Amino acid sequence: MPRRAPLVLSVAAALVLTACGGPADEAGGAAGTTSGTGGHPTGTLTVFAAASLTDVFTDLGDRLEEDNPGLDVQFSFAGSAALATQITQGAPADVFASANQAQMTVVTDAGLADGDPVVFTSNVLQIAVPAGNPAGVTGLADFAREDLALAVCAPEVPCGAAAEDVFAAAGVTPRPDTLEEDVRAALTKVELGEVDAALVYTTDVTAAGHAVEGLDFPEAEDGVNDYPIAPLADAPNPAAAAAFVELVRSEEGQEALADAGFRAP
Repeated sequence: MPRRAPLVLSVAAALVLTACGGPADEAGGAAGTTSGTGGHPTGTLTVFAAASLTDVFTDLGDRLEEDNPGLDVQFSFAGSAALATQITQGAPADVFASANQAQMTVVTDAGLADGDPVVFTSNVLQIAVPAGNPAGVTGLADFAREDLALAVCAPEVPCGAAAEDVFAAAGVTPRPDTLEEDVRAALTKVELGEVDAALVYTTDVTAAGHAVEGLDFPEAEDGVNDYPIAPLADAPNPAAAAAFVELVRSEEGQEALADAGFRAP
């Protein structure tokens, strides 16, 4: 099955879609239909997920569609803080997967999660440099150098909060040239050669293949992020939401996460 491009919904666009109603699904029902032949979920499933989950969640979405004809899985990948804000402002979604506990708490404190979120994986930071490491970056101390072009995530997003923890542990005052809204944006700067180094997740370095190299550093363990997931209380398609969360937590889902470089919860 060809890989779908991730869907990124703005709050306004999402609300318009809700008000106007969605398109018919492949089985001929309205979007949001919760069961089809044999009790399988159908209709549209909308998952809001941290940008670092883009590749592995898109793959799991394809698998869920294959097992459930008539189900259309759509994703909005972005920084967890932006997604949590969209959800609390009324954007319709069925599932939220955050890159840290803090942004999931924003959603649960608003009473918008259906039950208690469950941690399904974790992730750790790594220094990403262009292939060949032309600037000769060796560790976190280089993020204090004014002669290098450096990218980190903004402090309000999970990868940025983790970066603050590791810099504090290393006693380094970073001098980034750019603060990115999510980890994939920081990685893209490295892939394009626009920066000499960026602080991203190990999984993002893995996903980039030969375009970048990853450098480990000892303080990484001071910034490990746990990833919680939860169906949402007002999910338009609760049956599909439950099926996706179950897949992520299943042995199959955990193997896919491990293959992408994530850690067991």
